[in-house]
Amino acid sequence: MILAIDPGTHCGWAVMRDDDSVDSGTWDLTPRKHESAGMRYVRLVRHLDALNDESVECICYELVSRHAGTTAAHVYGAIVGHLQSWAAQHNTPLAAYPVTVIKKHATGKGNADKAAMIEAARRQWPSQTILDDNQADALAVLGCCVEALPARKGLRS
Repeated sequence: MILAIDPGTHCGWAVMRDDDSVDSGTWDLTPRKHESAGMRYVRLVRHLDALNDESVECICYELVSRHAGTTAAHVYGAIVGHLQSWAAQHNTPLAAYPVTVIKKHATGKGNADKAAMIEAARRQWPSQTILDDNQADALAVLGCCVEALPARKGLRS
C-alpha cells in the first residue's frame, strides 16, 4: 500500500492498495479541550499504526518550505518529524514532493489555488468524495507518487 499525506492539523491522507483501490480523507488531529498539544501527534501515530495493519510499503508527503505563521511551521515540522520517525521504525521508505511539483502535476499550474486542486482531484479520482482541500492535496501527492513508481506491480502511470 502507498500512503500519501498532506501534513497539517487537518491532515489529508490517501492510500492506494495493491489492487489499485483508493481511499482518502482528512484526519482531524486538533487537540481537544483539556488535552496537551502533543495529542495531535499521538493521534497521527494511531492513524499510521491502524493503516500499517495492511502493510504500508511507501509514504509520500507534501514538502512545504514556507508557512504563513510560526505555529503552522512548528506543527508541520513536528508532524513530518513523527512521520519520519514512524517510517524509520517500520523500515518504510519516504518520498517528499514540493508543493509546486504537486500542484503542477495535478492542475498544470505550480501555483494552483485550493479550488483548482479540489477540482483536479475530483477529475482524477472520480470514485472519491472530496470533502476539503487537505484530502484533495493528499490525492495529488498520491498521483505524484504513483507516477514516480510505475514499476511497482499494480500501479498505473
